[in-house]
Amino acid sequence: MRTTDSRATFLNARLTAAVLLILLSFSLLPALHAAAAASQSPPKIPGFSGLGKPKAEAAPLFFDSRDQVDVTIKVASNTVTPGGDLPVAVEFTLRPNWHIWPRAGALEADGQGALAEFDGAIRTEILVKPMQDGTPREVSGVFINQPFFQWPALHAAEADLGDGARRYGVYEGSFAVFLPLSISTNAPIGRVEIPLIVSFQACDDKGCSAPADVELLVSFEITATSAASGPSTAFANFDPSVYGRIRAGDAPSETIDFNLFSWTFSIDPSGSGFLLLLLIAALGGMLLNFTPCVLPIIPLKIMGLARAAEGSRAKCFFLGCVMSLGVIAFWMALGVLMATVKGFTSANQLFQEPLFTIGVGVVIAVMAVGMAGLFSVQLPDWVYMFETKHDSYFGSFNFGIMTAVLSTPCTAPLMGTAVAWATTQGPDTILTVFATVGTGMALPYLVLSAFPHLVDSMPRTGPASDLIKQVMGLLLLAAAAFFIGAGLAGVMVTAPEPPNKMYWWVVALLGVAAGAWMFVRTISITKKMRKRIVFCGVGAGIFAISALVGISQTAEGPIDWTYYTPARLADAQKDGKVVVVDFTAEWCANCKTFEALVLNLPSVAKELNADDVAAIKVDLTGKNPDGNALLKASNRVTIPLLLVYGRDGSLILNASDYTPQQVLDAITTARGK
Repeated sequence: MRTTDSRATFLNARLTAAVLLILLSFSLLPALHAAAAASQSPPKIPGFSGLGKPKAEAAPLFFDSRDQVDVTIKVASNTVTPGGDLPVAVEFTLRPNWHIWPRAGALEADGQGALAEFDGAIRTEILVKPMQDGTPREVSGVFINQPFFQWPALHAAEADLGDGARRYGVYEGSFAVFLPLSISTNAPIGRVEIPLIVSFQACDDKGCSAPADVELLVSFEITATSAASGPSTAFANFDPSVYGRIRAGDAPSETIDFNLFSWTFSIDPSGSGFLLLLLIAALGGMLLNFTPCVLPIIPLKIMGLARAAEGSRAKCFFLGCVMSLGVIAFWMALGVLMATVKGFTSANQLFQEPLFTIGVGVVIAVMAVGMAGLFSVQLPDWVYMFETKHDSYFGSFNFGIMTAVLSTPCTAPLMGTAVAWATTQGPDTILTVFATVGTGMALPYLVLSAFPHLVDSMPRTGPASDLIKQVMGLLLLAAAAFFIGAGLAGVMVTAPEPPNKMYWWVVALLGVAAGAWMFVRTISITKKMRKRIVFCGVGAGIFAISALVGISQTAEGPIDWTYYTPARLADAQKDGKVVVVDFTAEWCANCKTFEALVLNLPSVAKELNADDVAAIKVDLTGKNPDGNALLKASNRVTIPLLLVYGRDGSLILNASDYTPQQVLDAITTARGK
């Protein structure tokens, strides 16, 4: 559970996108200042219909949820001895016909998989109020035992939120949540007061009231001898056997399942397992540098480091450190947003905001022009705010931020699982994991800046250096066209229909120009046959790959995809088909790579087109609440992702990294189910 100011709950994705664009332009501190300032502004709450479906036109909300829900607290006894147990009841009383949404993970924990979960709901939470500076509050000698909270059974409420009538899990009526407190044997004698925050949102069949945070105070006294107290009807439904499980250390175990193509393993994030998780997150961050999103800018940075090393190795190292701080700063800012903004769990959500995607593309285009020296023209003054010169500290910091931003549409192996788990934890864990990802990503640049002799073979000045900068600049412009085009596609698309892909021809044209320019200029720059073969070969490769990208991404493709709606998935499973669900988006470069190199292979495509297989694509390019709900239900927050379901609806494969053989084997297994 996370502690957030109630106003910060209503920061929507557009505000989040604006914050990160500010960070991209300047530095971490201005961005965090903007986020903090924004969180203090009055919240804008959309109108709702049914059980919480946003209307096209927002309806006014007249109530605070506290007008519909009474929340009180009771303790089983006013006194308790050291080593004793003290149940606490948080009692809810809702007005007739009103409900509140269940706690996060309630459907899975209660075995209520048949009930649906509304993705945009404000979850009911009970947590200890942190200190004024946001740090967790420690209560000496008292254990809250949060994993053992006893929540009530869910009720089913039927509503049509746009995808047909479905039964949603809710809390309603009068009920209590029991908190089994334990007192340490060496707890100090005296008065104990524990402030709690109870967060919830009340809805009925006409709309939803504004979410509310109610502060309650658990108050009791630890004494040498405890006065006997009679039974209380408030605790009639409390299960005291929970204390036996607490003393036995029988806490709900949690493991994180990783898959790296055909290699799967699990770790327990508690204790030393958390250190292993951080190592995996750092490795995933480092591997981000080898994704299609980041590769085009690596030669530019290497040349910048090589030039800096000529003047001073110390300055080269400090420039590398500053760039690394820029990378880490971006990932930390992303972590801050995920820790403080409810409902924001991944960078995927940013790129589903077309304005953010377009803005990233514009900034990359400006940087590409200035960095590669493509045009000898005077640019507007605002352009130079995005300075990325390798020989200045401000430029290096901005270059680090840009490098991290470019990595967000891609997910490295292992990293996505670690990040997905972190977003379900508290703010300190989220920030630790995200800082580790940023550190892992920044590590190669830090090593190169510390040992500049590793890049001695890179040209520092002259025509060869200019050529590499120009080619990389054109490739960065292709990346900018990719982001801008994906953003425009997100503006125009209406889920579940597929987005327009014609912008890929602009991306391909810029890539073709980069390859052709390298080929032609290499011949004029050098007469050495070996260098001509190498660099002309690279240019020809860039030319061919770019042309192939344009053709493949705009072609219909070999697979007859059905675009996802809950009803289409339900129909396929009702018909007893093997279901293969592919999550993708126009801004997801890794998704395109897996689709081209795995799913579109003739052997795999043949199976996906089989009569007993339903190939369903979930496209998250634009607004797709149903697709996001399925992604969340799959315990993932990042894409690419491939799911394979058996004929009986059982999940056979849930993988972000997969091979053709894995897909074929999963389909074969699914047919036997």
